[in-house]
Amino acid sequence: MKFKPFRGVRPPQALVEQVESRPYDVLESDEARQECAGNEKSLYHIIKPEIDFPEGTSEYDPRVYERAAENFRKFQDNGWLVQDAKEQYYIYAQSITEDCPLAATLQCGAKTQFGIVACANYTDYIEGRIKKHELTRADKEEDRMKHVRVNDANIEPVFFAYPDNDTLNALIARYAATAPEYDFIAPIDGFRHQLWCVADDRDIETITETFGAMPAMYIADGHHRSAAAALVGAEKAGQNPNHRGDEEYNYFMAVCFPASQLTILDYNRVVKDLNGLTSEEFLAALAKNFEVAKQAGDACYRPRQLHEFSLYLDGAWYSLKAKAGTYDDSDPIGVLDVSISSRLILDEVLGIKDLRRDKRIDFVGGLRGLDELKRRVDSGEMRMALALYPVTMRQIMDIADSGNIMPPKATWFEPKLRSGLVIHKLN
Repeated sequence: MKFKPFRGVRPPQALVEQVESRPYDVLESDEARQECAGNEKSLYHIIKPEIDFPEGTSEYDPRVYERAAENFRKFQDNGWLVQDAKEQYYIYAQSITEDCPLAATLQCGAKTQFGIVACANYTDYIEGRIKKHELTRADKEEDRMKHVRVNDANIEPVFFAYPDNDTLNALIARYAATAPEYDFIAPIDGFRHQLWCVADDRDIETITETFGAMPAMYIADGHHRSAAAALVGAEKAGQNPNHRGDEEYNYFMAVCFPASQLTILDYNRVVKDLNGLTSEEFLAALAKNFEVAKQAGDACYRPRQLHEFSLYLDGAWYSLKAKAGTYDDSDPIGVLDVSISSRLILDEVLGIKDLRRDKRIDFVGGLRGLDELKRRVDSGEMRMALALYPVTMRQIMDIADSGNIMPPKATWFEPKLRSGLVIHKLN
C-alpha cells in the first residue's frame, strides 16, 4: 500500500465554519441554496455550483463544472482557502455528544471516531488493495471525473476503514490530548468536528510506514469518488510522457478510520404498492418465509437482531423473522438481511427485481429514523415500509475480501464527513 502526506488546501481557522459543508451527494440543489444563503464562502459554490445559476439548471451543465473551477480559484485568491507549506497528515475527529439532537436516533451513545486524512495511490485501487463492496455507475463516475479534472483537485475526501492498529491508536490519542486546529459543531445534525495537523517528521514516517504495511483498505463510503479519482490519476499518467509515478496526481485524498469505531445505520425501504395484493394477501404471502407478528401499541418497532425485519402497513407495525432454511449462513451475500428482504419480499412477493431502477421503491437512511418511514406511508405517498437491521463492518470487510459486491442501498454511515476541511490539489 502506498500512502503519503500532502500539502492540504484548507480554510483559515477563523473561516472554517463559513467554508465547511455537508458532502455534495447528501442534499439537493435547493437545500444547498438555502443552507448557504448569503454566504459566498460556502464550499457549496464549488461542490454544488449549480446554485450559482437559475433554479432548474442541471448540475451536469458544462457551465456548472466551469463555475466550480472559477469558484475554487476565487476561494484561493481571496484567502478563503490556503495551501499548507509542508506535506503533512491530518487527524479528523467526529463526535456524537450526549446533547446531539440525533443521538437517540443513532442509538450508539456519546462517542468519537478518529480518522487520518491521507493520500492513497490510485494503483492500489485499480489493483484491488483498496477494496470496494458496491458497484458503481458509469454516469456517476464520469460526473465526479469531470469535477476532479476541471478543479485539478480532490475537493472532497473518500471514506476508508482499516483494521484497528495499536500504533496508530497511540499516535492519534497523543494528538487528541492537544488543542485542535478546528473545533466546531455542525449545523443541522449537531455533530462535533475537530482537526489536528500532523507535521512532525517522525509521526509522518510512522503513519506512512504503518499504512504501507497494511494488506488492504476498505471503502466505507464514496465508491464513485474513489473510482473517479483513480481513473483521473491513470488518465493523467497516460498523458504524461515523462510519468515517474511519484507525481501528485498519482494520489487521491481519503479519511481513514479504524473499523471498530464506525457506526453503520439501517438503510430502509418504502414501496408504493403491494403488487396487486390486498393487505391480507400480502401478509399471508410473507408468512411462507417469515414468522409474522403484529406489534401492540403505536410505538415504532425496530428490528432487534439479524434476520428480523420491521414492516409498517395500514397504521400498524409487524415483526418479520426469517424462518430457518430461508438463508444460508455460509453464503456471505445471501445471509445479509438486504439480500433476504430483496429476494423473499421485494422480488418474490412484490415483483421488484432491480433496486437501482424500479420506480416503485425508495430508500430512507437510518438517520431519518423510523418516524420517517411511518410518515411516508401515513401520507399516502407509499403503501408500506420495511426496516432492516444494520449490516456490520465485519460483514462489509468479509464481503470485500471475498471479492463479492453487496446489494444496492445496504449501508448508511454516520456521521458523514464534512467537506472543505482539507482539499488535495493534483499539481
